[in-house]
Amino acid sequence: MKKRIWELDAFRGICILGMVAVHFVYDMTELYQLADWKLPQWFYILQTWGSLFFLLLSGICVTLGSHSVRRGLIVFGCGMLCTAVTVGMSFVGFDDSIIIYFGVLHCLGVCMLLWPLLKRLPTWALAVLGTAIAAAGLYITAEPLVDFPWLIPFGFTYPGFATSDYFPLLPYLGFFLLGSVLGRTVYRKKETLFPKVNPDFFLLRFFIFCGKQSLFIYLLHQPILSGLFMLLTL
Repeated sequence: MKKRIWELDAFRGICILGMVAVHFVYDMTELYQLADWKLPQWFYILQTWGSLFFLLLSGICVTLGSHSVRRGLIVFGCGMLCTAVTVGMSFVGFDDSIIIYFGVLHCLGVCMLLWPLLKRLPTWALAVLGTAIAAAGLYITAEPLVDFPWLIPFGFTYPGFATSDYFPLLPYLGFFLLGSVLGRTVYRKKETLFPKVNPDFFLLRFFIFCGKQSLFIYLLHQPILSGLFMLLTL
């Protein structure tokens, strides 16, 4: 059995907890309108940079493990489950903007499915390709909208497009590939970079646990938050 690298699990745990915090604030202020106050600065920081770090981390981890196709199918399937649930929510009174067309799980699933092909490239080519995809995605966000809804996974949106979770392949596949470059270089020995740190410290142990269970936390946190806020509205 391969020994897990504790700091990657801990960092993943911090990222998923940051995502839960962002969704908590968004649900309370926008979705259920239980608070009427300006969103704090940390909300925008987590919303902007948290997703980038999550994709970088996933790119690192894909170079350390195996069975990326199987894992990709599972993660993408969970993404489609989120799509089905949000479509159902739109039918029972929620605004259509809640529907997740191509969220973080869809993006991660596709990235993992593409990895068996992309990993054939040398490290320098992955770095160039990742940078180009990330730059193209950031450029697209400033471009006019298009009238082709089937291009949503690639970052092209149509007039009036709204969603509660959007992670297009442009630029996020680029960040994933840049993460794989870090995995091949910084973690080429496939061992922790902090061997003298004790991961049994209670706070680190909590983050590590959250990191190992990040998929379940992502799937369960929104139903729990929705149930809590629905009770509060009553």
